[in-house]
Amino acid sequence: MASPFFADFGLMWYLEELKKKEFMKFKELLRQETPQLGLGQIPWGEVKRASREELANLLLRHYEGEQAWNVTFRVFQKLGRKDLCAKAVRESSGNVKIYQAHMREKFCSFLAKESIPMVGEHFNLNVTQEKCKFLELLFEPGKQTRTLCLHGIQGVGKTTFLAKIIVAWSKGFIYQDRFSYIFYFCCKELKRLPAVSLMELIARAWPTASAPVSEIMAHPEKVLFMVDDFEELGSDLREPESELCGDWAEAHPPKLLLSSLLRKKMVPECFLLVTLSPKARQGLEDRLKDPDIRVLTGFNECDMKIFISQIFPDMYRALDAFAVILDNHQIFSLCQLPVLCWMACVALKWEMDQGNDVKLTCQRRTALYTSFLLNLFTPQGAAGPSWQGQAWLQSLCSLAVQGMWTDTLVFGERDLVRNGIGSSDLPALLELRVLLLCQEAEASYRFLHSSVQEFCAALFYLLKSPGHHPHTAVQGTQELLLTYLQKSGEHWVFVGCFLFGLLHERERQKLDAFFGFQLSGEMKWQLYRCLQDLAKITGKLRRETTFLALFYALFEMQEEAFTDQVMDLMSELTFSVFHETDLKVSAYCLKRCSNLKKLSLSAHSVFKNEERGQSSVSSTELLSWHQVCSVLTTNRDLQVLQVKDSTLNEPALLTLCHQLRQPNCLLENLFLNNITFHCEDWALFEVFTHNPNLKYLNLSNTLLGCQEMQSLYSMLSHPACNLEKLLLMNCKLSADDCKVLASILIESRKLRHLNLSCNYLNKGARALCKALCHPACTLELLVLALCKLRAWCWDYLADVLLLSKSLVHLDLSINSLRDEGLQVLCEALRHPVCRLQTLCLMKCSITVGGCRDLASVLTSSQSLRTLFITENSIEDAGMKMLCWALARPSCLLETLGVKDCGLTSACCEDLATVLTSSKTLSMLNLIGNPLGHSGVALLCQGLRHPECALQVLGLNKAEFGEETRALLEAEEERNPDLIIKESW
Repeated sequence: MASPFFADFGLMWYLEELKKKEFMKFKELLRQETPQLGLGQIPWGEVKRASREELANLLLRHYEGEQAWNVTFRVFQKLGRKDLCAKAVRESSGNVKIYQAHMREKFCSFLAKESIPMVGEHFNLNVTQEKCKFLELLFEPGKQTRTLCLHGIQGVGKTTFLAKIIVAWSKGFIYQDRFSYIFYFCCKELKRLPAVSLMELIARAWPTASAPVSEIMAHPEKVLFMVDDFEELGSDLREPESELCGDWAEAHPPKLLLSSLLRKKMVPECFLLVTLSPKARQGLEDRLKDPDIRVLTGFNECDMKIFISQIFPDMYRALDAFAVILDNHQIFSLCQLPVLCWMACVALKWEMDQGNDVKLTCQRRTALYTSFLLNLFTPQGAAGPSWQGQAWLQSLCSLAVQGMWTDTLVFGERDLVRNGIGSSDLPALLELRVLLLCQEAEASYRFLHSSVQEFCAALFYLLKSPGHHPHTAVQGTQELLLTYLQKSGEHWVFVGCFLFGLLHERERQKLDAFFGFQLSGEMKWQLYRCLQDLAKITGKLRRETTFLALFYALFEMQEEAFTDQVMDLMSELTFSVFHETDLKVSAYCLKRCSNLKKLSLSAHSVFKNEERGQSSVSSTELLSWHQVCSVLTTNRDLQVLQVKDSTLNEPALLTLCHQLRQPNCLLENLFLNNITFHCEDWALFEVFTHNPNLKYLNLSNTLLGCQEMQSLYSMLSHPACNLEKLLLMNCKLSADDCKVLASILIESRKLRHLNLSCNYLNKGARALCKALCHPACTLELLVLALCKLRAWCWDYLADVLLLSKSLVHLDLSINSLRDEGLQVLCEALRHPVCRLQTLCLMKCSITVGGCRDLASVLTSSQSLRTLFITENSIEDAGMKMLCWALARPSCLLETLGVKDCGLTSACCEDLATVLTSSKTLSMLNLIGNPLGHSGVALLCQGLRHPECALQVLGLNKAEFGEETRALLEAEEERNPDLIIKESW
């Protein structure tokens, strides 16, 4: 049905506004655009002959009223006559009013159906003047950005926040001059759709059958699109630019459509408001155009106090409940989410009604959830639960664990029936609000909050064996724990904590009393055996383990003896802390370690910068940090400590240094990577003059200024300092800093290894080389990879090779050495006085020409044992030259790396000759070269020669076909002393 606008204004009037040439162009574009909108074409002969009035009549006769206007506005846009579209928008304000009325009714209804009525009543529908001012600032005039991202955890109220904006706009309180239309897209609904266009989505939101889409899109700068729960689409916005679409009338899969909209390929002039989870936000802003990122934190203290007063009419009880919440950081963080604040208050009220001490019964997160759910299924005034209540809770636990293993938060009726919840049970469960009816889809349900689902899932493992679950995806206790410690998804946040927390004696007693039987006593030892296995793993699986999650689980359990046993298993730990509670929980576990050998931690934003007026470290925070640092003195096997990606203020740094200086600190290796010191750091360097055990210092990615370099000099020149290895990669060193390092090289008698990679040394390289030539310099290993060394440096480095009495390892990788620079170095390498044993020249732009000089070095040098020329284009011709040298009796090389050097089967016969001739070559890396089956077959012939001395061969079997892999496996079986490494 046409709106009043279309009844009152004729198409002819707008067509009359077109100039003659524009009118002819209009007809041509009309023929192109109608198929795009899925409309039948008007015979071209009639269009071509038509006057303006006749064309208007043709449009209205062939298409429904609003379809005619849609295609007309679309052609106006193509013509560049947005002024006509704007005039139509102004004169058709009736459409805006119709749409606002529809949205007002829809979202007021949504807020009224809030899962917890009291939350909706007191916090959602009350759009105050103060809140309107805040909402206006989200898109205040003059801001460059048109994309606002709101991120917050599940349950914090992101959807409710969007609904409040829509209600305020529809009532005329905000954005009246900014937005003519606001469209809300729920990604939970979108992901169920097939291919769809933006035009269709707008039409779906319109209150009547025919939406004035072209009229709306005539002014995209007056449109706000809200995209809610973006992570539900599973999109990371990484589609190639070429795959994105720009036509809002063209249908695409929802994921691609939203990517095109968010990345401004489609309707770039529009405004966007996107809600997403914190995890989905990571890296997303890099792919959006100038996004404004905001955090939605939920209730603050004031909100909580008001809300609690509504639950507790008695003021004294309300104050007691608020004190419990305020004094417990974990409970406080839960109560920032409105729905969980309601749950916590209900649980506290029940405990108070029963005369219990809430500070004792609800001091842990698990205890709060246990109290809520057990009381929920115990009839008021009854001594215990009914059999129906017991059965309902067991069924909910079965449903919850199925959801965990299938990554499901929304359940259909079939899921409910499978887990023992029939249609007759639903009204009671919905009334109890443990299950909620989803508004996004009919006949679908979810738990009150995902954390309630996680609690029920953990409880399932105490009630039943996973093998008895009707869904095959449900796995055992050990798999649950490992998945919790390694899961990257959003829905495995608390389940591990609940699993451990339910083993607390107080919780076990409550559960035994509720169900009338003793729950499984084997759980604790199953978990311990799993952690035993976890302690033994290495590699990728260990790197993916979130040890902080384990700390939280043990902290929730609050059984010191068990925690001692578990932490004694751990020899290596890596974790990050982000706030004071993380630090407290980590300290609780770390102070119980006794066998730790390696510890790596990050303290991202725990310690405040006092210089900028922020609060200093609290006494509890400092105590926790002291307990973390005390592992340095309580673990006699601890050899490696890494603190990375952290900010340390003075109290934090002094606490760390105090532990490092203790006589019983036996640490040898200290890593301080990407550290910001909000204080003077002299205390750190002074540690090395007091602790004789410290031999290795890695300051890579930590910015070092003049003061730090002077402190380094004082430290390394001190006779009590035993530091042997110093890594200063990517420390933004200057030429002046190199002068300080030069002095260190001359005066230090113990420094043996120095790594200066990823620093632009410039003229500072000259000072370093002069120091390396000094008779007093004892440095043995020098790494200058990616230091942007210039051509004039090679002469200085050649002098170092000739004059240094100690240097045996030199790494010049990723510098533009080229064949010319290599020639200069090779002259020195050939000289009998050169003592260099290892030379690394990875990615140094060496070609076939440089291999001639390298070959001459291999046949003349009496010291060189290792050569790495990985990722240089030496190709088969260059390799043949090297093979000639390697086969000579005078060549003493033991290790050669020619990974990714463009070698083919053409050089493999020469390589096979080397394998049969060389008495010294024991390690050869050929990974990344397309040698082919014939080339590998030739190598295998050489390997079978009785005189072959090779022990390690670098070849990635995955790069070859099945026949070649079989050949290599047969060679390994024939020669047990040969190792074929697939990565090097």
